[in-house]
Order: sequence, then C-alpha cells, then structure tokens
Amino acid sequence: MINKRIKIDYDKEKIAITTICSHSSLQIFHGARQEGFRTIGICTKEQERLYSSFPLASPDRLIVVERFADLLQENIQEELLRENAIIIPHGSFVEYVGATEILSSFSVPLFGNKAVLPWESDRAKQREWMLSAEIAVPKAYSDIAAVDGPVIAKLSGAKGGRGLVSARNGQELANKLDAKMLDQYTIQEYIFGSRYYPHYFYSQIRSRLEILGIDRRDETDIDELYRYRDFIDHPPSYVVVGNQPLVVRESLLGKIMKYGEGLVETSRRLFSPGLFGPFCLEMVCTADMKFVAFEVSARIVAGTNLYPLGSPYSPYYFTEAMSTGRRIAREIREAASQNRLDEIIS
Repeated sequence: MINKRIKIDYDKEKIAITTICSHSSLQIFHGARQEGFRTIGICTKEQERLYSSFPLASPDRLIVVERFADLLQENIQEELLRENAIIIPHGSFVEYVGATEILSSFSVPLFGNKAVLPWESDRAKQREWMLSAEIAVPKAYSDIAAVDGPVIAKLSGAKGGRGLVSARNGQELANKLDAKMLDQYTIQEYIFGSRYYPHYFYSQIRSRLEILGIDRRDETDIDELYRYRDFIDHPPSYVVVGNQPLVVRESLLGKIMKYGEGLVETSRRLFSPGLFGPFCLEMVCTADMKFVAFEVSARIVAGTNLYPLGSPYSPYYFTEAMSTGRRIAREIREAASQNRLDEIIS
C-alpha cells in the first residue's frame, strides 16, 4: 500500500504537472510552463532524447521507466506523491496503464473525475450516457444477422483507430470478423457525412463550458482511398496518424454547445460530481446538418495538438494564447489559489 504518511502539499508553487510522454504531452508541458508550474514527464529510455529536445516543452524532469504500466509500482507512485504531482490523463495514459488499474491501484491525484473511466471505456455505457443527454447516436446492432445496411465495428478503448472494420452489409461483416472475437466488437450503423471532433472544456472553477477547438482526424489509409481504389483491391484501415484543423459553420455552433452541455449535465446524475476538464465528442454532420455522435473521449484528445497557441475559438474566451494544455494548467492554478483543488482532482 502507498505510504499514507506522505504529506501532499498542493501549494501552487510546489505542484508538479505530470503526464506520460505521449499523445498530447508536449502541449501539456508547454501549457504548464506558461502558467508557471514545474513539470515531470514519464518516459521510456527510447523517448528520453526526444522529450529532452524541445526547449519550451520539455519537462523539467524525466522519470524513465521500462514500460508505462510501471506507474502502478508503489515506489514510483510514492516518488510522484513526494513531488506533489498531479497527473494529467490522456489517451495513452488510459490505454497503457489501464482504466481498471487506475481506479483500483493508482493513488497519485489525477486532474478530472476517475469515475468517468467506466463510462468512457465501455461503449454500451457511453451510448447510455449520450442517449440520456438527448444526443443523436447511430443505430446499434447486437447480432450480425440483424444488420440491414452499411456498418462499422469497433473494439473498446482508445485504440487510435486500430481494429475498425467497415462493411456494406451483415454478410460482408461476418466474412471480415473472426467469429471468436465478435463479443469484443460494438457494431454501429455507418453514418455518412463530415467528421467533426469539438474540443470542450468544462470549468468547475468558473462554472462554464468552453469550446476550445475542432479537428478532424487523418486516418490511414481510408482518407487516401480515392488515390488507389481503382487499381488495387485493398481493405481500408482507419489508423489515426494525424489531425486537421476545422472551423464549423457558425450557425451549427449552438448544436455543438448543446451536446456538450447535455453530456456535462447528465454526467452529474450518472457519476457524481460529473464530467469536467477537457473532453471531446466524435461526431458526423449529415447532409441535412444534423449531428450524430458515436464516441465520447472524457479527457484531452490529440486533436488539440493543432492549437498550441490557441484555436480560432479560444480568443473568444481568453486574451492570451490558450491551448487545451494551458487551459488545464490555468484551471489547476485558479483552483489552488482559491483552495479548491479537491474539486478538480480525484
């Protein structure tokens, strides 16, 4: 067990903003430095040189581990507690350390509400959450035999697009999926339209919801399929390799805000005290300008890396350049100065 005698001092001058060196960590370190915090990065030996090479975004200290799951070791957790670390979770952190392990075996305070993890990592619970928030979602199938049109099958968790399988109908899907793995997939109606991934931030300290940016993922090789589909029979892949910036038609912003507000309000009932900090809805805008959401990411997403100096939307909230990484650090700084850190960490 973690040594309970360790005193955690969350004086704003002593906090160390900490995360795994992956995903959106450069933005997190950069933003933390802008807000005057010390930073600690958890990296593997192979990453040490890379994460030491960015003068304005390298963490003040690197803790080298063999693998990220080593964060669960008591000696590393005790060291982070002595450093007054606050962990900023992102997709790699949740995937490599594990949602179950974070809930049961991780004692270092996290920014955000750990109680969201079971709702984020289980697609059935995600669907329940979105439906409760009156968010339009794709039709779901529990049986391949019931599939009556184009579908996409997904594995649970943050896989970066790996494991996605699309099909025109149930028979094609059955041919593509291993029957032994069917229970690991969620099968959804394929929604045709433009992809939009808005970056939200709900502030416990300011009691407001913000839209800090929007992106679209660059997925290999489905996004380049038009280049070779006429001369090669190649099944498409949806692995995420980058992100593209987007500005939505202004008349649609209200719908995006309404969906975000619904998620936050519903979360308070489903897992108190609810969703706060950064989160993202993965959505499709159809030809009749309706949004259909297919996934919730209840943390900072990699698409925010497009905006280290702010997005087309962040100037409407802040006069200084505000990335999502800096916004997290700003929330921690304001909470510390108001003695309200217990409201934003878990």
